[in-house]
Amino acid sequence: MNINLENQVALVTGASGGIGQSIAIHLAASGAKVAVNYLSNKQGAEETVRLIEENGGTAIMLQADVTDLSQIDSLVSKVEEQLGTVDILVNNAGHLIERRPIGEMTIDLWQKVFDVNVTSAAFMSKAVIPGMKQKGSGSIINLSSLAAHDGGGPGAVPYATAKGAIITFTKGLAKELAPFGIRVNSISPGFIDQTKFHTTFNTEEGRKATAAKVPLGRGGVPDDISGAALFLISPLSSYITGETIEINGGLFMK
Repeated sequence: MNINLENQVALVTGASGGIGQSIAIHLAASGAKVAVNYLSNKQGAEETVRLIEENGGTAIMLQADVTDLSQIDSLVSKVEEQLGTVDILVNNAGHLIERRPIGEMTIDLWQKVFDVNVTSAAFMSKAVIPGMKQKGSGSIINLSSLAAHDGGGPGAVPYATAKGAIITFTKGLAKELAPFGIRVNSISPGFIDQTKFHTTFNTEEGRKATAAKVPLGRGGVPDDISGAALFLISPLSSYITGETIEINGGLFMK
């Protein structure tokens, strides 16, 4: 069965590269009109839009800091003005910020990690929910992480805690929005290579060592996440809400 998202509007945060870029491209390839959000990587966002348009899709790029609540409202308003009411929200924006042991933690760093990973997802969702309720349908996808289950690597306590909160947030929001026909699910990626996260915070030797531990024998790529996102957004998963799909090549199994 082909996934047809024609006449639907998707907003993907942090879509200037990696997983966000891949999801945006796949949504557009399935017919959705896509708003590509970025913070500072304008060139990456332009590349996302270019790849979408080259394949006959529709996309716009919009800069916004999704940790700033006033910018969130402005971002959603611009999407609605240019493309229409948001049917699909992918809360992909997230960041480790930096590795720091808890003994050296500051409230500023802790708050920054929660703002970009959790608060942004909560208030992005809040901003699009009224339009979804009016339509009586919608799909929200939140990006968690394997770190939510295994505690993350060295110096990643705030990040792991925030990604665990995303899973709980997904469940709570799914219950709240189910009566309105809005589904909320999350994706928990494991080691996904070719992303800024792993090129920034892991050495090449570390990435190879992690990939060697994966039962399927390789690290993941962003497109491995996009397939799950499309499934969760599409009618193929119309009876699924509040769930988290683990995508890690067997590195972690529930």
